[in-house]
Amino acid sequence: QVRLVESGGGLVQAGGSLKISCAASGRAFNTYVMAWFRQAPGKEREFVAGVSRDGDNAYYADDVKGRFTCSRDDAKNAVYLQMNNLKPEDTAIYYCAARTGIAFGFREREYDYWGQGTQVTVSS
Repeated sequence: QVRLVESGGGLVQAGGSLKISCAASGRAFNTYVMAWFRQAPGKEREFVAGVSRDGDNAYYADDVKGRFTCSRDDAKNAVYLQMNNLKPEDTAIYYCAARTGIAFGFREREYDYWGQGTQVTVSS
């Protein structure tokens, strides 16, 4: 089992940058595929970005490609989401998620563990 805690959310102006982090504790972190999801008010939670177990492959939703970078540091049991050129439509609660197994997953139901979320608000 793994416990996930997000941090680094906040208020930023459109065009700005923010880096959010997810700290993991518990079972060996390098056995998990990691991902970020987000949920905006009145909308369903959606996939944003993720990274494979070995860190060699990163995956992104179409609307964040080229703006967001997902990475992991297994020595620190952490995963990060660097967000650049933020837009008001990026405003949401961002959740860190962990998936057991090897294959990457893009769907919420494929993830076994979740953090409590961190709020990101982008003002226009």
